[in-house]
Amino acid sequence: MNRNLKKLLTLVLSLAIILGAFLFSGKESLAAGGQVLSNSASVAELVFRGYNNGVKGPVSITSGILVNGSRNTKVYLITLSGTENVKNQTTGYLTDLLSGFNQKNKYYTNVSSIIQKNIPSGSNLILAGHSLGGMIAQQIAADSTIKRKYNVLNTVCFGSPLLSAGKREGIVKRLGDTSDVIPYCSGSLINNTAWAIAGLQRENGGYGKDVYSAHVKSYLRADEWGKYDATGTKYGKSKLIIYPATTKFYHSSVIVTR
Repeated sequence: MNRNLKKLLTLVLSLAIILGAFLFSGKESLAAGGQVLSNSASVAELVFRGYNNGVKGPVSITSGILVNGSRNTKVYLITLSGTENVKNQTTGYLTDLLSGFNQKNKYYTNVSSIIQKNIPSGSNLILAGHSLGGMIAQQIAADSTIKRKYNVLNTVCFGSPLLSAGKREGIVKRLGDTSDVIPYCSGSLINNTAWAIAGLQRENGGYGKDVYSAHVKSYLRADEWGKYDATGTKYGKSKLIIYPATTKFYHSSVIVTR
């Protein structure tokens, strides 16, 4: 056997070992109770579980793995649901107004505290939120304390206005149905009109003038948002393997969590 053929066989064997190890790692993760979130609609399903009339709370934290090609990164997925008028819960209209103008509010403060109490410093974070929850997620991604203690990799917003442009850590993706007007309802539209519009990735769910359905039903549809990966990237390849057994919901009470 000549030297070149030996080199070729060695290279092929090495690649096979690497590929096998990667595939085994993925199977091992799924065997351990993992669930694959392959697109943005599947991420939205977890976000929408925060709409539970205050029984569990609007915030959830789930451990998982971000898979991008051959790269696996341990992450914590934090989901935030939006406006819901529940007694002693900070998801009401006042919070909408405060967050819309990028002002601190109790929902934002509570989420920051929940993250710091329940996720080890230095961890990688993925934030995902619907409507008001997406605005809070952007505020968290721009928070100096969070940025100092954690690595915010991605923020995925469903039907949410633009906030904190230029200050947020990581990659921010805003998804909006063409009939959903809520993504334009923020103070950022006044001083950053171009990015508030151009930075919104839009898909037509066929809702026409039914703004309400476009805002609350669109983002759960895989036929509309299936082409966006788990990080909100159109035609992207990233997926999340999450461990549902680790999912924990948290309340965001009117009394700020310390």
